[in-house]
Amino acid sequence: MNDIEDQDQDLTERRFYKAEQEADFADRQEGTVQTQNPAYRLAFRDTDFLLRDELRPVRFQLELLKPEMLLEEANIGSTLVMYGSARIPSPDKADAIIAAAATDYQKTVAERLAAKAKYYEEARRLARLASQCAIVEKGMRQFVVCSGGGPSIMEAANRGAAEVGAESLGLNIVLPHEQAPNAYVTPRLSFQFHYFALRKMHFLLRARAVAVFPGGFGTFDEFFELLTLIQTGKMKPIPILLYGREFWERVINFEALAEEGTINPGDLDLFHWCETAEEGWQHIQRFYDLDCS
Repeated sequence: MNDIEDQDQDLTERRFYKAEQEADFADRQEGTVQTQNPAYRLAFRDTDFLLRDELRPVRFQLELLKPEMLLEEANIGSTLVMYGSARIPSPDKADAIIAAAATDYQKTVAERLAAKAKYYEEARRLARLASQCAIVEKGMRQFVVCSGGGPSIMEAANRGAAEVGAESLGLNIVLPHEQAPNAYVTPRLSFQFHYFALRKMHFLLRARAVAVFPGGFGTFDEFFELLTLIQTGKMKPIPILLYGREFWERVINFEALAEEGTINPGDLDLFHWCETAEEGWQHIQRFYDLDCS
């Protein structure tokens, strides 16, 4: 009995060809007027078709599935997510942004950003601490560092992990202006998103702790969505480390929200004030009763 007959009698052998096999068959077809028309392309290989407005639900599903499947294959069990500004400089670049300021206003802004360069270093050190702990449960890696994949605080997070030989995630977003992942994101864990909503969902699906550093609209959006999910009971509580109390209390009056009755006083306990990497990692260890000594 030949190999083909053996396969035909194998009860576990699949009866339908895989998509990549079907695509190969299609590539072998002789070129005719019909086969060269876009209408004849296999739907899953027709980029123009997939980009049509009517296919938005399909693109949503693809953007949900791709990172989920690849992270599962990479044995990523949980993450330490790090949010923060894309504008805060690293300590070694702080003086340069002040020197580049052309007006008094720009100089004032540059000096304020440079003063926050310490948070670049704290984010970098926090990523190191979490990565060095190297917790593995049931074959899945825990507290893998995850950032937005961009510059500044995001770069610091990926950089800290890379410095101790650990992999880290970068969840980047397509923007009208040119943007690329920072150099420290692990290539196989570097993802690009079209939809902000799906990107934010992936930030939190595996998150077991979140560190929030000073930032702008994007950081506010991510931070407040996380608070809302926990406050409303849609998500179980996790450690939320809020770095830079002076900054946050200057731009948001948390106490006033409670005094006005629009949140409960207890909602202010949803996050934990931090200034150093050690302080933040100790809070995570206490929350989960971890021993990473």
